[in-house]
Amino acid sequence: QVQLVESGGGSVQAGGSLRLSCAASGYSASSYCMAWFRQVPGKVREGVAAFNRIGTTYYADSVKGRFTISQDNAKNTLYLQMNSLKPEDTAMYYCAARAYRCTYRPLESPTYNYWGQGTQVTVSS
Repeated sequence: QVQLVESGGGSVQAGGSLRLSCAASGYSASSYCMAWFRQVPGKVREGVAAFNRIGTTYYADSVKGRFTISQDNAKNTLYLQMNSLKPEDTAMYYCAARAYRCTYRPLESPTYNYWGQGTQVTVSS
């Protein structure tokens, strides 16, 4: 059974940094397309970044140049390094995975099968 467990969220001031982790079990993370999403109550879940099995990355325009997605295959763990954080980055962040190529709609939540429970990120001004 596929399981995704996020960690690393917290509270930080604007301009600060956080690194989120997503530990995967039940499959090999290197064989899947994996992504980070975020959601604010009352709003649609937003794709933040995706990482495919050959290392290609995809980013939402709102985070390009500030966030970096990466994967450690040996640890079966996905990361999201978030720098220059802004108050508008405040959200619940979710890790997601799917068993097919990232080139098809990589930042759209309905295309993902597996989800973690989320980790809260709060950025104060």
